[in-house]
Amino acid sequence: MNLSHLLNARRAAGKPVRVALIGAGKFGSMFLSQVPHTPGLEVPVIVDLDPERAREACRTVGWNDSLTAATTFSADAAKAISGNIEVIVEATGNPAAGIRHARAAIAAGKHIVMVNVEADVLAGPLLAEEARKAGVVYSLAYGDQPALTAEMVDWARATGFRVVAAGKGTKYLPVYHDVTPADVWSHYGLTAGEAQSAGMNPQMFNSFLDGTKSAIEMAAIANATGLEVPAGGLLFPPCGVDDLPHVMRPHDKGGVLEKSGVVEVVSSLERDGRPVFRDLRWGVYVVLEAPNDYAADCFRQYGLKTDSSGRYAAMYKPYHLIGLELNISILSAALRQEPTGQPHGFRGDVASVAKRNLRGGEMLDGEGGYTVWGKLMPAAASLAADALPIGLAHRVRLKSDIAHGAVVRWSDVEIEANDDTIKTRRAMEASFSTRGK
Repeated sequence: MNLSHLLNARRAAGKPVRVALIGAGKFGSMFLSQVPHTPGLEVPVIVDLDPERAREACRTVGWNDSLTAATTFSADAAKAISGNIEVIVEATGNPAAGIRHARAAIAAGKHIVMVNVEADVLAGPLLAEEARKAGVVYSLAYGDQPALTAEMVDWARATGFRVVAAGKGTKYLPVYHDVTPADVWSHYGLTAGEAQSAGMNPQMFNSFLDGTKSAIEMAAIANATGLEVPAGGLLFPPCGVDDLPHVMRPHDKGGVLEKSGVVEVVSSLERDGRPVFRDLRWGVYVVLEAPNDYAADCFRQYGLKTDSSGRYAAMYKPYHLIGLELNISILSAALRQEPTGQPHGFRGDVASVAKRNLRGGEMLDGEGGYTVWGKLMPAAASLAADALPIGLAHRVRLKSDIAHGAVVRWSDVEIEANDDTIKTRRAMEASFSTRGK
């Protein structure tokens, strides 16, 4: 990597990389904490629904008064996209806003780093194609698990290995799919009061617990790498780092995978709730297959953990630092015109599944809420089932009763066909659903 040298050259030339941030939540705040320590990188504009909250976030992460005074804080995204800005960071987490901001940035000739993986999974293949045609970069966010996993997949393929499986770790038990914001904190070992005093959003944290965020991230990885999605959804097998080559291999080789070349999430908990030994809860992995006996011998000679055959091995990164690592995406886009992962196809989708028996007339409350969770599905299967994407399951009213565990369909909800987000999603489906067949 040569990014720091390239950035120093830009700094010496008096041409800093200028970034606008949209969304100053946790991810955005972590990125902002690194800005004062990255000479040559400037963030002159920060946009948030609550500009004063964004200003306070800068103070909290260590910005001094002069740096804060030199920054424009606004609720108007147009301020981020206009002017002498090179890279837009979209970190709102709102799918509709993310799509809108990405398209505006692309139209304005700005690179876009899409922290908003919810928007990416809803319409990312179309947005990335529009960016490529416009000559700008659309990128997944380094530091978040999809970009880190995509990097490991690219490393494995570029070095000549076949990728058997790739993904991340998380804390998972099957009962988590039905957890709601009302009882989420008990699974994190917190009281509601402790979480509230720490400023923790129960619906956001519940999306990590109930499987929705894992599904979204695996769909993003599948769409970026071409890896396939398990036909029945994620398995979440309990697995520590030492067992990755043994567990994450195909059925016919003694593992749990339906086939080679898929995304999957491993759990840091055994099914009885005991912690997995040397778990990968915070990390990412890739399992690869030696193409010949010589490479398999090298695995052994250099100490890689392998399965009993010696042909399957794993590489992993035990941690991810989300916004603290975001500069890699920003600088890669600005200085090398390269993304740190981007969707090239539509292989994975995330369907809305009822957390309980739902009645017609109820309002869905989206990712991490009380009504639905997001299940990973192959894109073709999701389209065939008429599955409502989780990114569109917010503030829409049911027309039909939905049984607990059933997939919510487009026809089950009241949809405004002229809504720009829905039109973008439908355009993405039309453009990408038949590609690669």
